[in-house]
Amino acid sequence: MWTLSGFADEIDDDLEVQCQVLDELGIRYLELRSAWGVNVLDLTDAQLDEVERVLAAHGIAVSSIGSPIGKINIEDDFEAHLMRMERALDVAERLRAPFIRIFSFFLRPDQAPGAHRDEVLRRMRALTDRAEARSSGVVLLHENEKEIFGDTPERVLDIVTSVDSPALRLAWDPANYVQVGVRPYTEGYEALRAHTVYIQVKDALLVSGDVVPAGEGDGQVPETVRALCEEGFDGFFSMEPHLGDTTSFGAISGRDGFVRATEALLKIFAEQGIEYR
Repeated sequence: MWTLSGFADEIDDDLEVQCQVLDELGIRYLELRSAWGVNVLDLTDAQLDEVERVLAAHGIAVSSIGSPIGKINIEDDFEAHLMRMERALDVAERLRAPFIRIFSFFLRPDQAPGAHRDEVLRRMRALTDRAEARSSGVVLLHENEKEIFGDTPERVLDIVTSVDSPALRLAWDPANYVQVGVRPYTEGYEALRAHTVYIQVKDALLVSGDVVPAGEGDGQVPETVRALCEEGFDGFFSMEPHLGDTTSFGAISGRDGFVRATEALLKIFAEQGIEYR
């Protein structure tokens, strides 16, 4: 059975409001990216105490830490970033999150991917080593964000097979693939399915890159859902609507946008007879 989650900070900055809307939708998990306008890795221990209190009051658990690890340029200081990785692992363990989302470093237009491949892989291996050193079994999820090294299926596959660790798996984001000119299911699913354990739900239009609800764009969400069902996928579908103002670190879709995006995915589930919780 598939499990719904979501970047609830797209609903509102306030964690209590986030949880209230998740309650309305029957969603029992969230992907923690920020609370009260503070990035998850910058929350103090006292704020994490409050996160635990609010989540427990609503019976909501954390599916993944939506960290910004890897959202720096490939030439930016990495040692300081490794300290952020340790904080991400600490937060994941404290909140009993099985996953941490990460990225494979931004590249400017003048920074050819091939010229930086070795450094990307060195850094991704170092991040994965930190996860492997923990006894909690937390798994890092590489997200195919646009304008990073791993923004195409070919380079995503290169990362995950070169690092070759069970502590590094893939989060599948169809909208991000569309925004770099890829038809996700047609061009990436077969190669990446074996490494994909987590689905982030948003769609986009090839002609403009605009983000739309699942099934309304070129992200081939119905085809992907059907294939995952046929192959016995058992994991999280995390709502990331991006239907409002966006930055490189998040978005605000509001309650209505979040609900609209969730209903679009559930319509696809209903059409294909898929059970979820």
